[in-house]
Amino acid sequence: MSASYINIRKCLACFAIVFPVLLIGCKSYPSLSPDDKHLAHDYLIGPGDNVDIIVWRNPEVSMAVPVRPDGKITTPLVEDLPASGKTSTQLARDIEEALSKYIQQPVVTVVVTEFVGPYTEQIRVIGEAAKPQALPYREEMTLMDVLIEVGGITDFAAGNKARIVRNINGKQHQFSVRLDDLIRDGDISANVPMQQGDVLVIPESFF
Repeated sequence: MSASYINIRKCLACFAIVFPVLLIGCKSYPSLSPDDKHLAHDYLIGPGDNVDIIVWRNPEVSMAVPVRPDGKITTPLVEDLPASGKTSTQLARDIEEALSKYIQQPVVTVVVTEFVGPYTEQIRVIGEAAKPQALPYREEMTLMDVLIEVGGITDFAAGNKARIVRNINGKQHQFSVRLDDLIRDGDISANVPMQQGDVLVIPESFF
């Protein structure tokens, strides 16, 4: 068996392995539109947030506390109260209910001072970003805002093959986005709205 024949067989074997991977990488997804509307959003408290709890006329039980990793807070007279996933108003009402055992008709205001948000609300960036990370969602956040936060993409990124994984009515959907067009060509039509819980996947270029 000649050496050239063996080399040809090796090349065909490699192609048989690589070609399906390339096909998967080239899978197309529907595109998002820059005209898509942002969803109405009330900020939800999450682990890592700091909250100021103000109890009217009761400064001794008013204080700033962190939301623990388990999503709960502890204040004077109130222990292990769940806070994660609630709005500041909802948490204030829960604290009032807990304090009503000790204080007559307590009036509570909750102010969030450091923002992280629950994990389900964060935007995650994975793959060939300069600084892959999870970001707190902000009202009317766009793809460009996310790219600024993560420092853009690497030289090895296949930016126009990136995609957003989004949960819609309990099901995962994937949408294609054009990072190269947005970053390198300044094509603003490639800038699309982000939603809470989006995952931006930036693949590596094979060529």
